[in-house]
Amino acid sequence: MGEGEHQEKEQQHHEESLIEKITEKIHGHDSSSSSSDSEDEKKSSESPSSLKSKIYRLFGREKPVHKVLGGGKPADVFLWRNKKISAGVLGGATAIWFLFELIEYHLLTLVCHLLILALALLFLWSNASTFINKIPPRIPEIHIPEDPVLQVANALRIEINRGLSTLRDIASGRDLKKFLSAIAGLWVLSIVGNWFNFLTLFYIAFVLLHTVPVFYEKYEDKVDSFAEKAAIEFKKQYAVFDAKVLSKIPRGPLKDKKKD
Repeated sequence: MGEGEHQEKEQQHHEESLIEKITEKIHGHDSSSSSSDSEDEKKSSESPSSLKSKIYRLFGREKPVHKVLGGGKPADVFLWRNKKISAGVLGGATAIWFLFELIEYHLLTLVCHLLILALALLFLWSNASTFINKIPPRIPEIHIPEDPVLQVANALRIEINRGLSTLRDIASGRDLKKFLSAIAGLWVLSIVGNWFNFLTLFYIAFVLLHTVPVFYEKYEDKVDSFAEKAAIEFKKQYAVFDAKVLSKIPRGPLKDKKKD
């Protein structure tokens, strides 16, 4: 009896060890498969971001076009999120340009005529309301709030100071590339200004703001691919021009001497 019980215990122990080995293999396989699944998920989750980081974007932007334009309602208007509002704004700008440019209506004359018409209508309505037993028009009191005016003035001051600082850096002779870019840009503007007056130039810029961003957002990948090829070719040509011409031009000091 003792030997039989001992053999039964050994057999049970052997069976338990086999069961433990089988369960360990199963758990090991599950953990390896789960780890491989997690690694695959990580790779799949990382692959879109890595691909996005490798895609060339125009002007090196990292944000969507809506965020680049400042977001909010102005960006919605430029990107035609609400077609009625965008069409109304563009139509109003076109009407103003038509009045001032083609009909040659002057700004002061237009403002005076509009004020005359508005004052005459309100005056007649206020006096006629007593004869026709109707409520006179309620003319609201209009006040310009102080905070928005200060914010606009502060933002304008910052941009003007930034422009003056940029012009100072260009004139100091530290960066030849910026100097040549500024000269080329001003030269192009002088030619364009000779063709159009300021109002027409402003209207063209306004129309471009309402057409170029929405066109770029629609064909973003194609435009970025073409811009990448153009940027590579420009860098090649600039390297040749730098080696043959720019490197032989004497330059000013790169850094100001530090004061002790």
